[in-house]
Amino acid sequence: MSSWANPGSIDLHLDLRETINPGTRGVRDTLLTALRDAVRSGRLAAGTTLPPSRTLAGDLGLARNTVADVYAELVAEGWLASRQGAGTWVVDSEHLKRTRRPQAQPRGALGVPTHNFLPGSPDVSQFPRSAWLASTRRALNSAPNEALRVGDPRGRTELRQELAGYLARARGVHVSPETVVITAGTRHSVEILARMFGPARPIAVEAYGLFIFRDCITATGGTSVPIGFDEMGADVADLDDLDTPGVLVTPAHHYPHGVPLHPRRRSGIVDWAERANSFVLEDDYDGEFRYDRQPVGALQSLDPGRVIYLGSSSKSLTPVLRLGWMVLPGGLVDAAVASAGGHQWFVDGITQLTMADFIATGSYDKHIRRMRNTYRRRRAELVRRLAEFAPAVTVSGLCAGLHLLLTLPDGAEPELLRRAGEAGVGIAGLSRLRHPLAGNHIPQPDGVVVNFGTPGQHAFPHAVDALCAVVADTLR
Repeated sequence: MSSWANPGSIDLHLDLRETINPGTRGVRDTLLTALRDAVRSGRLAAGTTLPPSRTLAGDLGLARNTVADVYAELVAEGWLASRQGAGTWVVDSEHLKRTRRPQAQPRGALGVPTHNFLPGSPDVSQFPRSAWLASTRRALNSAPNEALRVGDPRGRTELRQELAGYLARARGVHVSPETVVITAGTRHSVEILARMFGPARPIAVEAYGLFIFRDCITATGGTSVPIGFDEMGADVADLDDLDTPGVLVTPAHHYPHGVPLHPRRRSGIVDWAERANSFVLEDDYDGEFRYDRQPVGALQSLDPGRVIYLGSSSKSLTPVLRLGWMVLPGGLVDAAVASAGGHQWFVDGITQLTMADFIATGSYDKHIRRMRNTYRRRRAELVRRLAEFAPAVTVSGLCAGLHLLLTLPDGAEPELLRRAGEAGVGIAGLSRLRHPLAGNHIPQPDGVVVNFGTPGQHAFPHAVDALCAVVADTLR
C-alpha cells in the first residue's frame, strides 16, 4: 500500500505502513490515524482542501467507501469540515491541538462537557455510516409503496420479524413478530406501560437507577416506589410488601452498580409476578456488551407471560435514532398499542426498514462485535489508570456494559463533582441516581458513574487523563 498520495496539486504524505503489529489493523483505522496525525502535526494546515474520496481511494488503492467513511468520521470528530459543492477541508489545526491537550478543559457549546463520561450514549464516532447508508438504500429500493404510509401500529413487519430472530438468538428471548411493539426508545416504552397500568398503584423500581424512568412515570400521573439493593442485585423480597402492577429492573447488569441479578432472585422475581398477578419490566439496556464470560440471558426467557422485555438501539448504535422495542405477553399487545395512541407515529418507517436490513445482512452483529472489543480495551485502560487511587477509590461494575462505578471516601462525591464541572469532565453522581424515597437501610456510599463508552475514539486517552487529574486533586 502506498504511504503517500498526490491527488491533483497537493501531496498528502500519509504513513499507511503498519509498523506496529503488522496485519492487525484494518486499512480504515490506519487511514484514520494517518489523517489525524497529519492534521495534528500541522502537515495538513488549516484550510487545506482534501481530494475527493474517489481520487484519494484510487491513489491509495482503497475502496472509495472506505475513504468516504473515514472522511465522514473525521468530520464528525471535528478534524475536518465538509459542505456539498465545496469539498472537504481541514479545520483550525491550532484549535484542535489546544482542545486535545490532556489537561482539563471547560465545558463546550450547549453545556456539553469537553471530556464526556456521562451516561446515555455509546461512542457515536464509531457509528457505521457506510453500512447504515447501504441498508437505507436497499430498504428504500425494495420497499413497497404502502411501506411509506402509516401502517401497523406495532411497527413495520420487516423489523419485527428481524428483531424476533435477533433477540431469540442473541438474548434468548421467547418472541414472535406478533409480540413485538416498536417504540421510540426505552423511556418511551416505560411511558407506554405506565399509562397502560394506570396511576392507581405505584410502579416499583430499583432503589438506584436512571431518574429518567422515575420522571416519565411521574409525567403520566403515576408514582414509583423503590425496592432495596445489595450485592446480589435488586432485593425482590421487598415486592411482597407492595401492591404494584409491575417492577422495573435491570437484571443482566444493574445500573449503576453493575452486578447481575443473582440466579435465586431471578427465579424469585418471576415467582412473585405470578403470585401477585403483576409484571416484570426488564430493561436490557446493554445486554450485548459482556466481556469476561458468556452474556447473562434475558430474564424474560424464564416466564414470557409475566416479563416484558425492553430494548433499544441507544447503547448499541446511537440514541438519536429513537428506536426501541418491547416484547410483550400476547395478552398485553393490544392494551399497549392503545396506550401508545393506537398508531405508529413515533418511529418513521424508513428507519424501521433500514434497521431491518441492517440486522438481516449481519451488519448489526458485526458492529456489536467490533464495539465489544473496543469497549473491552477501554475498560481495561480505565481500570489500569484508576488502580493508582486504590484503596481510597474502588471500581465495580466491570463485567459488562459501558460504565464503571467509582466508590469514593465519605463526603468526596460533591467535591469531585465540583472539580469535574470546573474541568469540563462530565460524570454522574451516584446520589442523583438514588430514589428519593429509598430508606436509610439502603447504603448511601459516595460515588460517581463513569460511562467509558461516550468519548470519541481519538478523545478517550485525553478524557482519561482529565478524569484521573480530577480524582487526584479531590483526594489530595
